[in-house]
Amino acid sequence: MVLKTFGWSFAITALGLVAAVLYGGWEAFGIVAILCVLEISLSFDNAVVNAGILKKMNAFWQKIFLTIGVLIAVFGMRLVFPVVIVAISAKIGPIEAVDLAINDAERYEQLVTDAHPSIAAFGGMFLLMIFLDFIFEDRDIKWLGWLERPLAKLGKIDMLSVCIALVVLAVSAMTFATQAHQHGGTHIDAAATVLLSGVFGLITYLVVGGLSGYFENKLEEEEEREHEAEEEAKKSGKQVGVVQLAGKAAFFMFLYLEVLDASFSFDGVIGAFAITNDIVLMALGLGVGAMYVRSLTVYLVRQGTLDDYVYLEHGAHYAIGALALILMVSIRYQIPEVVTGLIGVALIAWSFWSSVRRNKALAAAEGGSGPAGDKTEVSSGV
Repeated sequence: MVLKTFGWSFAITALGLVAAVLYGGWEAFGIVAILCVLEISLSFDNAVVNAGILKKMNAFWQKIFLTIGVLIAVFGMRLVFPVVIVAISAKIGPIEAVDLAINDAERYEQLVTDAHPSIAAFGGMFLLMIFLDFIFEDRDIKWLGWLERPLAKLGKIDMLSVCIALVVLAVSAMTFATQAHQHGGTHIDAAATVLLSGVFGLITYLVVGGLSGYFENKLEEEEEREHEAEEEAKKSGKQVGVVQLAGKAAFFMFLYLEVLDASFSFDGVIGAFAITNDIVLMALGLGVGAMYVRSLTVYLVRQGTLDDYVYLEHGAHYAIGALALILMVSIRYQIPEVVTGLIGVALIAWSFWSSVRRNKALAAAEGGSGPAGDKTEVSSGV
């Protein structure tokens, strides 16, 4: 079952790692491996959400999502989007960006280095908003309870995450302006670049979140209409047009899943810029990682159950928060790629270990205190 579901992912992983070694040696191998782990971990909750919605769709729409939808996610977001970011930031064409990355590494590196403050501000703000909105939400399952409980109470204040993000952006802009001034640059233009890019990152997050909310509401409306039609049909003894209703609802499900896929892809793509500026390595790492989203989604749908490692979502979001702060700090200070990557991997590994401990503890207590699923709030106690 596992080999059948993950076979293609394993094969593409091997090919991607071999291509990395051929492209840039063992250092490139390490960077691609870190990107793969981060992308898989950050996309774990994506697969869980996909599976929860996909199981409601008929076989036709499931096939559409797992083929066309994944192609959009892999090639559109993980391969094309990084090139677009570099092209816009460096003010060159997408084709020229790819050509420079492959044939003129020194020129490409210089362009990306010059554009790094705007990329870091845009990505840092987007990732920071994802992290803040996560930690300020009151959740039944808590990983670091001592931290998440008070933050959940603070989260009741409207627009708190936006305010904090803007304060971080303002501090980063002033810091970068000081650095530019010390090096003889125009600190006003430098600060404006960071501020403008950061604001665009915030706007992008709000737009993506708004679209997700819109399609989620549409999906709920369609499901409610379908349920009402079925209830009326049962009362009257008539047949209901299930195919038409299911088709319409499935269409909104598909659109909703595509928007979700795009939003989940943003964190992985932007987080990758904290690890490397090389779009070839980025494409290899993210492309391989994205294959596991499809495999995990298929696995969860076929198994009919969601994964038990409940703290992985927390670990992934803490990794996002760490990447966001690293991106903002990297506006002024250079941080080694390996350090950046290992911080995220360490947080995710910690959350996985905590999940395993939690499952063992619940299994041991299940006989005496009832089913584990009866507990509404669970914390690792760390």
